[in-house]
Amino acid sequence: MADFRAWGSPHRYIQGPNILENISQYTNIFGKKVGFIIDCFFYDEWKNVFQNEYIDPGYDIKIVSFKGEITNCNVKKYVEDFKFFSPDVFVGMGGGKTIDLTKAVASILGKEIIICPTVASTDAPTSAMSIIYSSEGEFEEIVLHKKNPDLVIVDSNIISQAPTRFLISGMGDALSTYFEAKSNQRTNNNNYVWSDIGSFSYTQTGFYIAKACYEILLENGLQAKIAAENHVLTEALENIIECNTLMSGLGFENVGCSIAHAIGNAFTILPNGENMLHGERVAFGVICQLLFESEKEETIEQVVNFCLDIGLPITLEDLNIEATKENLMTIAREAIHADSWKAVPLTITEEKIANYIIAGDAISKYYKNLRHYK
Repeated sequence: MADFRAWGSPHRYIQGPNILENISQYTNIFGKKVGFIIDCFFYDEWKNVFQNEYIDPGYDIKIVSFKGEITNCNVKKYVEDFKFFSPDVFVGMGGGKTIDLTKAVASILGKEIIICPTVASTDAPTSAMSIIYSSEGEFEEIVLHKKNPDLVIVDSNIISQAPTRFLISGMGDALSTYFEAKSNQRTNNNNYVWSDIGSFSYTQTGFYIAKACYEILLENGLQAKIAAENHVLTEALENIIECNTLMSGLGFENVGCSIAHAIGNAFTILPNGENMLHGERVAFGVICQLLFESEKEETIEQVVNFCLDIGLPITLEDLNIEATKENLMTIAREAIHADSWKAVPLTITEEKIANYIIAGDAISKYYKNLRHYK
């Protein structure tokens, strides 16, 4: 266990409506040569916006599109593509995979990083890591970088126009932050700050941000979902965007992950599991974790009802997973290899993991049916 505490975070975070319309004032801080990696969904629209933004003499920009999985092969491909251009700063714009790819490429080339998420579906934007998948979409590894992004710019207007499912998924990811923080606090387990070079534990700052993350979700989650469904920007939606992106990001990186992510990530081993969003899978993992750690019944009820209120999947059926013994043991075999089990001071077996997946599914069905009959 670690005797030293460590803190990691992006250098700056800025959030607000239409903030990307003047992005050059932020890239100018780092230099005039800018490399853009943009999610294919936004590429055509924003390529034109950025070309017009950087029309003045002295600027040199390169804009490329990203589509597909963030694999080691794709990371190498984009490193080669940008090696000779050698920008002063990279700008990654899109969802979690585009963001993680940009961080990986910029880290390898030793460049400054600006991250511009277009959805609030994960806490990837603020962290110093990239999650690598196989070409088939299965979770493979977490790659740690030397530093967090230099700047995270969140255009809340763009996020308010995105499909609501992404925001809800982000709340599922954020939901895990406090409960996984409690696991790591109990065991004084290492966090993710420079964990490749040393062993550091959580700071009180990180833990209380994780705790506040849960409180913000309960206070604002339903209102934010309704605002997002109507594509209007409200204070509650702004709060949840910050919660999903900044608070959850600071919480998980500075305190650590646990059972919810071990189980949630393992679902990608199944074809149907990889079709679900990260936060949707992790939210189910939270329920399993609460049972695993014998959390109070009132807390379990509160979490399950929150998931039901905002529309997160809470049963295997919701996740399109058939509850066969073969499927459960396949998930369990994948989950048991996760490093985040180090936060759990109990003996872990594949059978035990499968049992708690069944238990999580069963108690979720119970509360779901209870609500139906009220």
